[in-house]
Amino acid sequence: MSPVEAQKRIEELSAELRQHTYNYYVLAMPVISDFEFDKKLEELAGLEQQFPEFLSPDSPTQKVGGDITKEFQTVRHRWPMLSLGNTYNTQELTDFDQRIRKAIGDNFEYVCELKFDGLSMSLTYHNGELLRAVTRGDGVQGDDVTANVRTIHSVPKKLKPGNYPDEFEIRGEVFMHLKAFERLNNERVENGEVPYANPRNFASGTVKLQDSTEVAKRPLDCFLYFLYTEKQVFKTHWESLQAVKDWGFHVNDHNKLCKNLDEVLEFIARWDKDRYGLSYDIDGIVIKVNNYSQQQELGFTAKSPRWAISYKFKAERVETELLAVTYQVGRTGAVTPVANLKPVLLAGTTVKRATLHNADEITERLKLHEHDTVYVEKGGEIIPKIISVNLDKRQPGAAPIQYVTHCPVCGTLLERKEGEAASYCPNDEGCAPQITGKMQHFIGRKAMNIDGLGDETINTLYTKGFIGHIADLYDLYKRADELKQMDRFGEQSINNMLDGIEKSKQMPFEKVLFGLGIRYVGETVAKKLVAHFKTIDNLMAASLEELTTTDEIGERIAQSLIEYFADPQHREQIEKLRAHGLQLVADDKPVELASDKLAGKSFIISGTFEMSRDELKDIIEANGGKILGSISAKLNYLVAGDNMGPAKLEKATKLNIPIISDQELMEMIG
Repeated sequence: MSPVEAQKRIEELSAELRQHTYNYYVLAMPVISDFEFDKKLEELAGLEQQFPEFLSPDSPTQKVGGDITKEFQTVRHRWPMLSLGNTYNTQELTDFDQRIRKAIGDNFEYVCELKFDGLSMSLTYHNGELLRAVTRGDGVQGDDVTANVRTIHSVPKKLKPGNYPDEFEIRGEVFMHLKAFERLNNERVENGEVPYANPRNFASGTVKLQDSTEVAKRPLDCFLYFLYTEKQVFKTHWESLQAVKDWGFHVNDHNKLCKNLDEVLEFIARWDKDRYGLSYDIDGIVIKVNNYSQQQELGFTAKSPRWAISYKFKAERVETELLAVTYQVGRTGAVTPVANLKPVLLAGTTVKRATLHNADEITERLKLHEHDTVYVEKGGEIIPKIISVNLDKRQPGAAPIQYVTHCPVCGTLLERKEGEAASYCPNDEGCAPQITGKMQHFIGRKAMNIDGLGDETINTLYTKGFIGHIADLYDLYKRADELKQMDRFGEQSINNMLDGIEKSKQMPFEKVLFGLGIRYVGETVAKKLVAHFKTIDNLMAASLEELTTTDEIGERIAQSLIEYFADPQHREQIEKLRAHGLQLVADDKPVELASDKLAGKSFIISGTFEMSRDELKDIIEANGGKILGSISAKLNYLVAGDNMGPAKLEKATKLNIPIISDQELMEMIG
């Protein structure tokens, strides 16, 4: 390769890797695997070594982690959060072991730990209390996410009395268990939101949320695995792991002290097989020299410690035949293609189906043809995914697979909005899976919570012609005798169902609004809308501008609401629900005032605080104050916490609105 070609390739790889780093660390939405990323990084490092005149200090090979997000305060790490060197084969582990022996001799041990696939976190404790939580960031400085990390139950906020230093730092990994990921991702799909690809992305996206009350609703966990102190407290890493566990930290139980490389390789082989039985994802094994003095002797490179290395498992990949592509229609009308595969064993389970996501995946990325031989991976994905096609085995004359243009159920022409990947069936009042899906959503635990009704019962009632829309549930009592003639519908079960339907009429307005299944209107959004507009009539009459000035309601949600209420059939259903006595007005119970010290004063709360924003709102209203939905000249005070939105700050400053802290608010109350 000539110097000109090398320079061009270095520039290409650097730009590509910077984008992938941004996708991974900041957006928490990677588009390539760790293995592919590492291979590109390896190629870049090789070229820079061969052509050092083109090595830039800003090269991805010289940086750790990602850029700093603008939403959080930036904190400099006392001890840099370096990354580990990666290897995917045992020969490189042998080379690592030989380098260690050459430097410090043969008298040393290793500690092997599972490599969790999560978000690296540094916690600082002062006098036994959590002082600060900071992300890896670029390795030198990271984001202060203390308010969010405080919501993680396994992270101690205050340690029990013990023999620990006055101040220390402990490093770990924030992650999400697989079952929690599946449950929460299913809810995102039901709410018409884009699902996360894997638990690591979901955990990272959660930690970066601006509202810590929302973080608290998502069950995160955290394993801690490395202690930093000003003065050396322990002689070995193994000793420190046992101690911090006694102090109250969540330390993984699957660590092992190994005497030599053979024991390390046994540990790796065991967990390459057993990792599929864990409740969380791991993507490899971390190997560290145990003795701290030997660690110091070995030292560091600019990017990594010389005394540790990460062995990364390759995502298991299998080859199988694509039998057909079928399509599922969700309750929001989103059409999802599914690859039906010749059954094959992958990561301990038999795989028959794989996700294809959208039309671009089929026609642009994979360019699938009928009966292609495909490579399927799980890797960090919970649902198996087709990685690529084995073109050598493509059948002669095989036709390209064309994405459907019409709904596979009702035949309606599909729509695809600008900027969205998914195609939608707009026939939400006449497409069977959308109708039954909406009713199943409506009766669910987080919506109307109707006892005696389940998904299968909804399907049966719809098939038999008893119900065609949500409002028809409330007319079922008129047909009780007909219901009793149906198979598997006993008198007691029918009575329980009708009682549950009747009781649901008392569910509050926000539950009804969420139950309607409007695209992008999840549980939290429904609460915000009800708190602001108070009645369904106010909400139906709201303009785009009025909707977008509501707290945390963006243009996408606002547009969805306007489109929903513009449909006469939707309004007809709402009127039927009103006639049946459902709650379509906010239950504003009279507030017993603790004082009138804030009477006549209006407030907006923005940012994160020690207490939740809802608690602050309750305090303001209990003392006579009023909460507004948007910043205007009528606003008296903006209560600002950590990480408040820059747009609100700018607007309040322009209007000369006083900006106060939560402490100053408490002083006003006295």
